[in-house]
Amino acid sequence: MPKFIILLILFITKSSSVLAQNGTIKGQVTASTDGPVSHASVSILNKNTGTRTGINGQYELRNVPPGTYTVIFSSVGYQKQQLVTEVKSNAVVLLNVALIKSESRLNDVIVTGVSRATEVRKNPVPVAVMSKKDMDRHVNNNIIDAVIKGVPGVSAVTTGPNVSKPFIRGLGYNRVLTLYDGIRQEGQQWGDEHGIEIDQYGIARAEVVKGPASLSYGSDALAGVINMIPYLPNFNNNALKGDYTVDYHTNNGLIGTSLGLAYKHNDWRYTIRGTGKWAHNYTNNIDGPVYGTAYGELNLSAMARVDKKWGYTQLAATLFNNKQEIPDGSRDSLTRRFTRQVLDNADDIKNRPIVPDHELKTYRLNPLYQHIQHYRLYSSSQFKLGDGNINLLLGGQQSVRREYNHPTQPQQAGLYVVLNTLNYDVKYNLPQLAGIETSAGVNGMYQTNRSKNATDFPIPDYNLFDIGTFLFAKKTFGRMDISGGIRYDNRSIKWENFFVANNPQNGFQKRVSGADTIGTYLQFPAFKKRYTGLSGSLGLTYNVSERLLLKANIARGYRAPNITEIGSNGLDPGAHIVYLGNRTFKPEFNVQQDIGVIAYLKDIDLSAELFNNNIYNYIYQARLNDANGEPVVIVPGNSTYQYQQSEARLYGAELTLNLHPEKLKWLCWNNSLAYVEGLNKNTELLARVGNAAKYLPFIPPLHARSEFRINFQKASNTFQKPYLKLEADAYAAQNHFYALDDTETATPGYTLWNIGCGTGIKNKSGRTLLDVFLQVDNVLDKAYQSNLNRLKYFEYYQASPNGYRGIYNIGRNMSFKVIVPL
Repeated sequence: MPKFIILLILFITKSSSVLAQNGTIKGQVTASTDGPVSHASVSILNKNTGTRTGINGQYELRNVPPGTYTVIFSSVGYQKQQLVTEVKSNAVVLLNVALIKSESRLNDVIVTGVSRATEVRKNPVPVAVMSKKDMDRHVNNNIIDAVIKGVPGVSAVTTGPNVSKPFIRGLGYNRVLTLYDGIRQEGQQWGDEHGIEIDQYGIARAEVVKGPASLSYGSDALAGVINMIPYLPNFNNNALKGDYTVDYHTNNGLIGTSLGLAYKHNDWRYTIRGTGKWAHNYTNNIDGPVYGTAYGELNLSAMARVDKKWGYTQLAATLFNNKQEIPDGSRDSLTRRFTRQVLDNADDIKNRPIVPDHELKTYRLNPLYQHIQHYRLYSSSQFKLGDGNINLLLGGQQSVRREYNHPTQPQQAGLYVVLNTLNYDVKYNLPQLAGIETSAGVNGMYQTNRSKNATDFPIPDYNLFDIGTFLFAKKTFGRMDISGGIRYDNRSIKWENFFVANNPQNGFQKRVSGADTIGTYLQFPAFKKRYTGLSGSLGLTYNVSERLLLKANIARGYRAPNITEIGSNGLDPGAHIVYLGNRTFKPEFNVQQDIGVIAYLKDIDLSAELFNNNIYNYIYQARLNDANGEPVVIVPGNSTYQYQQSEARLYGAELTLNLHPEKLKWLCWNNSLAYVEGLNKNTELLARVGNAAKYLPFIPPLHARSEFRINFQKASNTFQKPYLKLEADAYAAQNHFYALDDTETATPGYTLWNIGCGTGIKNKSGRTLLDVFLQVDNVLDKAYQSNLNRLKYFEYYQASPNGYRGIYNIGRNMSFKVIVPL
């Protein structure tokens, strides 16, 4: 018999003998208030051995050599537990543990912007987490507004109460990547006039990464990431549970209703949710009802997931259907009452009929509106491979966007585009080697955009392919964790010649395809371009103690120009803007440094996060004026904006101070301060026009927020965890703005006072019957304009009889929400 076969037999025999002498540690992880804890991390100290609990909180560590070990248990929202146990040969050790709710958010486990689930205390990048409880307390018109109230450094460009485009530290649009359950949201996000197309009532948790996340996601995560994570059931077997939500707001008459159901059977979990929202025009004490801000929305989502010893697979689908009116701000010059467009080609924006009173507070949409539909089907899986695992994410989504802006032909869409996207993400988390956690992966998307039967064509029909590969590693040295990685991205985009011509059937324009181009206009000449980028990150955290953390990070981000920045050449009817792109633009790159300190002490929470962000080839939009300083008008009644490119710098800080005295358990006083400065570093432009171009557009002012909350402690047979709160939202004046060609103007400061209360109501057996939340925002009915309110610039007269110009933000609003657990 050959020697190598004899050696192989001896090796297998010896290995089997050793394995037979090993023992097993198994048990269940529970929480005193929540029952079994699924997906909790279970590991052995200083060993490359670990696992996660299943649906019932059960775990098993096999082939553990005899000896004494420290087993570590951790999960989101619970204090880490360490238990010492002894393993004997051929024996099974039963080790159960009951986790305790954690008051320290340092032990929260995040999944956004990291290669695998990671505790906040081990992640050097600034990350904030919002639970469903936090979002319910911040009663809101949309999910982004709730995040703004809970996460310092996050703001939004708004177009009425329903449309909020998220900004992180002064950067937004395609620089902030929005995820739904880990899959990137693709829906013409370069546009101003529509939101993020996600059902706000189906979100159980939001994770916000403040800083470049290109390492994990490639292009479009230059400023950060907002990951909306839907509800995943975790309760007893063969149980059907759910919730019914009713939401009403007095200002715009918002009626929101949502029904969600969840069922668990052995290894399978299922959820389904349906939501409807309707609102009429919002109101303030300067403008009265703001015509053109009513909307209606319908959502449907479903999910099925199976968890096995080999891992898990999840299949989910979402449908979003939104109809949103298109405001343009036209008014009567003397009465300042809103007017409406009734003509097309002969329209005079300063000579329109006044909107009748009965149409200002109706839920029926006016003929000029946008219709946005978003469909998503995706699968997320994890396959265990020894001590490592492979994660696979595949998704398809379609965004259909129509804008109806022709009052004489209301069935004819002005804009009609269909965006199809295929997302893919494959990641291999390797087994630990010498204490180093390593992950490698590839992700990207394939995308097509097509214009349909429309009259306006702001962007061409294009094909896009995006792919990026990355390598990430993390190692712990005592109290210090070091992590970092590198990534290379490649994005290709192309389109063919795009011709338009007059359409004699309706008097507008149409797209012309085929060989016959006589009498047409070449709106988009053919284009083909490849963009590449190298990005990376390196950071460390140092745990001074269980409650005190220091962190530092440096990251390089990358963003390829979006389609409107390089390809636009036409009117976007919903935004009332003619966009002009520049196909010579280069990719954006940035280098950001972050340092921070976080302390969760006995009576107080403290955090300070400072950042400095230098951006190269920064792209921004500016109003276009002629040689005489007058606005360029290509389409009457619409502004013209041209994209610019230069270098830029943003720097700032977020500070929080939350007081919760141990001896005054009823008291909670939360405070935050966010500051960002944005500087335009275009030296040639600054030398020519001076301070008018010194600052960047869309930079939020200094923002201070304070919440004083009383949590009633006295036991009650009826009320469960009642609270009462008083909030102050203070915004400083914004005098640092992009003033060139009147792109922006100064914005006065203001303070909004809000009050709220809430409680659970239970029956005699202690079962919760419903949760009630009551909130009054802008109690004093303050008239104000946010500098990020697009409607502020919807003005067509040089002077106003009442001294007010543009459209103001929403006035006093009382909201009432009831959640009934089923």
